[in-house]
Amino acid sequence: MISFEGATPAWNDIPALRITTASHLTDDKKSLLMQTEAGPVEISLHGFGARLRLGKVSATDYGMLVEEPEAVPLSVDSADAVTFITGAGYRLEIGHSPFSFKLFKGDCCVQRSPTDGHFVRQFRLPPVAKVDQGWFVSLDLDSSEPVYGLGEKWGRLDKRGQLLRSYNQDALGVNAEISYKNTPFAWSPNGWGVFVHTPAPVTHAVGYPSWSQRAYGLLVEDSYADIFLLAADSPAEMIGCYTKLTGRSPVPPKWSLGVILSKAYYRDAEELLSTARKVREQQMPCDVITLDGRAWQDTQTRFAFEWDPSRYPEPALVMDQLKALKFKVCIWEYPLVSVDNPLFDQMSAKGWLLKHRKTGETYRYQWDTSCFGEVLTPLPDSGIVDFTHPEAYEFWRDSHKPLFDLGVDMIKADFGEQIEPDMLAYNGDSGDRLHNVYSLLYNRCVYEAAELYCQSGPFLFSRCSWIGSQRYPAQWGGDPQADWGGLAASLRGGISWGLSGAPFYATDIGGFYADQRDDELYVRWTQAAIFSAHIRLHGIGAREPWSYSADAEAAVTQALRLRYQLLPYLNQVMEASSQTGLPAQRAMVLACPNEKAAWGFEDQFMLGDSLLVAPCLQPGGEVEIYLPASMGKRWKRFPGEELFEAGRSHKLRLSLNQIAAFVPEDTSISLGPDMQFIDDN
Repeated sequence: MISFEGATPAWNDIPALRITTASHLTDDKKSLLMQTEAGPVEISLHGFGARLRLGKVSATDYGMLVEEPEAVPLSVDSADAVTFITGAGYRLEIGHSPFSFKLFKGDCCVQRSPTDGHFVRQFRLPPVAKVDQGWFVSLDLDSSEPVYGLGEKWGRLDKRGQLLRSYNQDALGVNAEISYKNTPFAWSPNGWGVFVHTPAPVTHAVGYPSWSQRAYGLLVEDSYADIFLLAADSPAEMIGCYTKLTGRSPVPPKWSLGVILSKAYYRDAEELLSTARKVREQQMPCDVITLDGRAWQDTQTRFAFEWDPSRYPEPALVMDQLKALKFKVCIWEYPLVSVDNPLFDQMSAKGWLLKHRKTGETYRYQWDTSCFGEVLTPLPDSGIVDFTHPEAYEFWRDSHKPLFDLGVDMIKADFGEQIEPDMLAYNGDSGDRLHNVYSLLYNRCVYEAAELYCQSGPFLFSRCSWIGSQRYPAQWGGDPQADWGGLAASLRGGISWGLSGAPFYATDIGGFYADQRDDELYVRWTQAAIFSAHIRLHGIGAREPWSYSADAEAAVTQALRLRYQLLPYLNQVMEASSQTGLPAQRAMVLACPNEKAAWGFEDQFMLGDSLLVAPCLQPGGEVEIYLPASMGKRWKRFPGEELFEAGRSHKLRLSLNQIAAFVPEDTSISLGPDMQFIDDN
């Protein structure tokens, strides 16, 4: 077995795939079938480019695509060494020995097998190969060509030089390669993209020097690989192409744009209500208050859609008081059921929980208690809901109805990364195939519950996501460390998720763990977050503004008020994102595709079309911002009228209550009224 994880594979030992027999068109003339020593290859052309299906088609359809894309009729011209396939303005040249390709749009080469020749062989990396782990495919990279996408990743937005894995994990922070939200979709400003339509893990060596600094190697860990080669004239068109295939987000409810207040956690009803009252007394802008995991459920018996009777004997009375204070209410859940709850036996008896692959018995998931340290109490052994079972899916969805009837407005759908290889699902898939796509099924189930039963409109926060999860808004960024690196990585994670086709994202303002009560960090995190799609104050410990210094409270309150004044503009951004698939927060490569000088400023972003933001990511207030010339000759401070020259960078030193935000000189953003909550009823 060849090792692909971290080490340099022995490429000499990996034979490239070869065409073995003559190809033939399907009866509808829309697919070409080619036989290789490793099985069939099916090739089709589409409006977006080409599709290569390697191996026997998997029978499982998880609904990652919104619909099967329409292929076009093909013209085929075959010779001994190469086959030419044309249709829809594309020409695909397939080399036979080894199997390789060149994709042209008109006369322009969109993508091809790598040109990184080895001294003793034609290709350094095999263009296509069947390996023990699955399928390997390599693509060509121009010198210094950047590559973006691949989900929520905490490092550089340009993935060139990185070895990344599309595999959802409880990352326990934002400091490594592992992350909660992944999608095997990447693209280049040079006009190509690649999307692997699979539930399986995918490893991406994006110009990774140990493999090849001139090639992009893809390892699909499955017996079947469905690869889309995309062509587009701009980054915006590329994201539009991907989201046309995998879906776009509906416009979230207007109230979801308001401040979401949370902590881990309000310990009882009195602490919750006391905080809610103080929010209104202090005139803090806020729309939603959250009961986190340990706040409303008994930890030892969760999760079972039931309130902890020792703290909430009459939850309706608590809800009534929160509603009287004009709060929407968010509650936490995860898709696990404690073995100490009677629901475990009930669901197990019906086959509604994932089973052990070897024994066929209900799987008892055991938590790694070292993950919780001294901060949180250990969790009980639990069963995991099997969302591939139609009855289990329906039961879990409909069990939300009493919560929504009680007045709950929003679900925080936590976890979903706990699927192990030795698990077995009702549909016959093992845990290794189910692991990533489980989050999509979980997101879909909870969102459908909100669609059916929530009176204030469907909206959720999910932590774990896969291909298509952007259809169920929105996502938040997990558990960042409460320091400046945690702030910077959280912002990059959200912007990278946006470059991967997901438009709406929020971070944990102030950081989740290792809180040092850093006033300046808390202020700068809030100032950055008011320009995100959604905004939430959350962490272990208090995140209310008055829990910090008076100066910090004043600066944060000022920022939150600006957030609410921006609501008319934010509503426009949300509408546009829903229609186009573009993220609310846009990296400079997406906002300024023709101005390469801007691309390297990865810590700044555009909110929508007109508002440029440079978050302060270090103590002391220093920021450097690049103002693109492609949007005008000068930019003006927002809010304010101070003018700055475009086409260059500017260094600023901000006071605690100042923000580095700008709009083009000829652009105005009308501010709405000062308000404490959004009354959209």
